[in-house]
Amino acid sequence: MKNPFKFKWLLWLIPLVLGLAFTNQSCSSSPQKASALSGDAASAVYVAPGEYDEFYAFLSGGFSGQVSVYGLPSGRLLKVIPVFSQDAEKGYGYNEETKPMLNTSFGFIPWDDAHHPELSQTKGETDGRWLFINGNNTPRVARIDLTTFETAEIIEIPNSGGNHSSPFTTENTEYVVAGTRFGVPVPQQDVAINTYAENFRGAQTFIKVDPDNGEMNIEFQVLLPAFDYDLAHSGKGKSHGWTFFTSYNTEEKSTLLEVNASQNDKDYIAAINWKKAEEYIAQGKFQEVPANYAHNVLNEKTHSATTKMQDKVRVLIPSECPGLVYFLPTPKSPHGVDVDPTGEYIVGNGKLSADLTVHSFTKVLEAIENKSFETEIEGIPVLKYEEIVAGIVEKPGLGPLHTEFDDKGNAYTTFFISSEVVKWKVGTWEVLDRAPCYYSVGHLMIPGGDSGKPDGKYMVALNKITKDRYLPTGPELNHSAQLYDISGDKMKLLLDFPTIGEPHYAQGILASKIVPNSKKFYPLEENEHPYAAKGEKFTKVERTSSNEVHVYATTIRSHFAPDNIEGIKVGDKVYFHVTNLEQDWDTPHGFAVMGARTAELLIMPGQTETMIWEPQKVGVYPFYCTDFCSALHQEMQGYIRVSPSTSNMPMKWSLGEDEFTQ
Repeated sequence: MKNPFKFKWLLWLIPLVLGLAFTNQSCSSSPQKASALSGDAASAVYVAPGEYDEFYAFLSGGFSGQVSVYGLPSGRLLKVIPVFSQDAEKGYGYNEETKPMLNTSFGFIPWDDAHHPELSQTKGETDGRWLFINGNNTPRVARIDLTTFETAEIIEIPNSGGNHSSPFTTENTEYVVAGTRFGVPVPQQDVAINTYAENFRGAQTFIKVDPDNGEMNIEFQVLLPAFDYDLAHSGKGKSHGWTFFTSYNTEEKSTLLEVNASQNDKDYIAAINWKKAEEYIAQGKFQEVPANYAHNVLNEKTHSATTKMQDKVRVLIPSECPGLVYFLPTPKSPHGVDVDPTGEYIVGNGKLSADLTVHSFTKVLEAIENKSFETEIEGIPVLKYEEIVAGIVEKPGLGPLHTEFDDKGNAYTTFFISSEVVKWKVGTWEVLDRAPCYYSVGHLMIPGGDSGKPDGKYMVALNKITKDRYLPTGPELNHSAQLYDISGDKMKLLLDFPTIGEPHYAQGILASKIVPNSKKFYPLEENEHPYAAKGEKFTKVERTSSNEVHVYATTIRSHFAPDNIEGIKVGDKVYFHVTNLEQDWDTPHGFAVMGARTAELLIMPGQTETMIWEPQKVGVYPFYCTDFCSALHQEMQGYIRVSPSTSNMPMKWSLGEDEFTQ
């Protein structure tokens, strides 16, 4: 039997071979590498000791489940923020206060695949208040408070499989959107996989954000056909009120997608009018669908997270809500969808197209007004392709993925196969410049480059392969971020630096938008943790049941209170509630005890954190500070005496000559 796909495979191999040839040329090209080491490039990224970087860059950790924070232009790693993964350095997900952050409807899940950080915006400009990030595997969206650089909230996304086109903000952070990558049955049920087209759907989620405190709430979902929804961006300016999602697998297949999901000449960008959705919600034209999802919120006053399980979600059906959704045909297998700073142009990055297609929002509205529809899919009109195209960037490169914009009317698009970033002019569609990347670039980031007010100074390319760029570290090398100067006519490579995990996307922002609001410590008088000891006179040890003990402890340079504890028995569950009494910037204290089966505590000034310790053996066990805090850091220690489970040893504790008993 002849293979019907054989010739099509050859067609796909041609650009791949060309791409590999281009990559090999890049690998052997030394002039670009030499220029990156020149004195001019070095001076351009040099930040003197004691000086601050101009920008923050927030890079997703991909399979690390974290967010890493770098300074630009130096490329210095400033912090790793744990979000969906436990972090032994900070005790996140191990201490009792933050364990609830990792609760889901599937139980406690201490890992996720974090792809797309997204800064909050006001009037289309990044404002430095919050950073949102998606969990792709177990669908979740997290909010990071940029006054503390700590994860403040995580909400699970129901009716979703692969929360990839997420969490992109609207112009004033009215919503963060979360689109499902994989179609799934809605609600979930036991159905045959080969009934995909009939029984699966793609839910796009709109999460309302409180403008005062940032707290999130799933406002509604829009139920679309079971395409794969890849990425999203919301409109701005004239297109404010709309969100655009790329889709592929419009063939609605469930197997061998590299062939079966590439049959249609074009796929679609789903354009959702969320202002119209709000009207339908107000009119009650939604269905309430049973759902089971977790909403985890960290209270800054108690320093503790709580989980609330939700049981339903409001769903809009496009066939019942005219004008809610339209499909924009775009070249096949689009990845990114990007909106220029004016909100007029929508770039669909079709991975399998030799050209780059740009849609006009004005023409989209005209096509809707004139009912210029090709067809209809499940009640959703498909606009005529030729009626909505603004222009085409012809043969810019191979494998376009993502586009961002500068402040001069230019666009920058990554090309994965040909390993390059191409600069082109918005409106004339002419290619202005191209710069090789090392190697296989995915996303790119220009600070503010997806907002209405880009900072057109730097561009960061996030590359997937780094062989020969760094000292070898075995079979796996860290991914690479490369910093380019884009202030002139030509892009200039300045720096590359290794990154943590597998960054997919990044966001950049002027440091001046964040630094003035950065919290330096937690005021003790505002500490409402139920087990806080706000001074050494409040420290104590209480046995509350036959095998449960609570230690109210404090830490300050350079001792713990208490520093000697007796009366603990084998089999006890001992809760160490440790309050850091410091009220000074950058003076955390650590707490670790021998035999603990969790992680250390790293307690910020004014905070209270809790560790559970369950002694298994009789003996005397030390505890100590893990964070170097003073010249007498080594002396910052204590002892716990553990007696047999049958012992009658009374509970007592001491600091110096002062001894107390329960």
